[in-house]
Amino acid sequence: MLLAQAGAGAPAGAPVAPPAAGAAAATASATKSLWQYIEGGGLIGYVIIGLSVVAVAMAIVQFVRLRTEKLAPPAIVEAIERGMHNNDTKGVMQFCNQPENDVFLCRVVGQALSRCSRSPFGMLELRSALEEAGAGEATRLSRPNEVIALIASIAPMLGLLGTVVGMVGAFDTIAGTQGAAKPADLAGYISIALITTVQGLVVAIPCTAAHSYFRSRMEKCAGEVAAIAEGLAAEAEQRTEKQAPRAAPAMPRAAAPQTAVPATPAATTPR
Repeated sequence: MLLAQAGAGAPAGAPVAPPAAGAAAATASATKSLWQYIEGGGLIGYVIIGLSVVAVAMAIVQFVRLRTEKLAPPAIVEAIERGMHNNDTKGVMQFCNQPENDVFLCRVVGQALSRCSRSPFGMLELRSALEEAGAGEATRLSRPNEVIALIASIAPMLGLLGTVVGMVGAFDTIAGTQGAAKPADLAGYISIALITTVQGLVVAIPCTAAHSYFRSRMEKCAGEVAAIAEGLAAEAEQRTEKQAPRAAPAMPRAAAPQTAVPATPAATTPR
């Protein structure tokens, strides 16, 4: 009976497609490669992919740079401490300004010593000079991380822009066909709307996590380098205090001799 009903429902002489062929076609349309999804995002999707490449490059740079042994190598720390202990500030400045010693600690110490050499207070100003130079170098060190944060903010907005562009295209298609648009006519614009949204979120979520991770890592490394610089400043201040001439103790003044004042005779009143 079921076969009879199926045969009755189909028109006479019409070829019946095998069910396996329809399932294979549906599977082929459902499975897309990664490149096909990227192409589905259109121009905005390519922009998001380009931002993701920049974010990966900045993350690699930060991962390589944000290490204490890169910011303050032990050999350079030892050389600077030895020069400061020997009171060879000019030698330390020359050592820090050498191109092969272009690291975070050398830049901070070199700038601080250069400022102290021009200051009338000399090495007494080393601590404040180290703080200002360290703040400037920390800002320079965090620039790639700021780029990652910027991409994390822009990517979802670009995805939203792709969504709006796709919806506008879909409604224009409906208006152009006077409401008789077929699903196939709208599929391209809806695909752009959804794929760009996904691409923006896929880029933004890892960038937000990477920004938070590298920020905490930079604070940790900067704190360790600041402790090294603090030790250098403390040693320089102690050496400056020892070398400063002490004022000679004041000699006690001899007491002036007291001279006896002759008593004046009392005036007599004539009677």
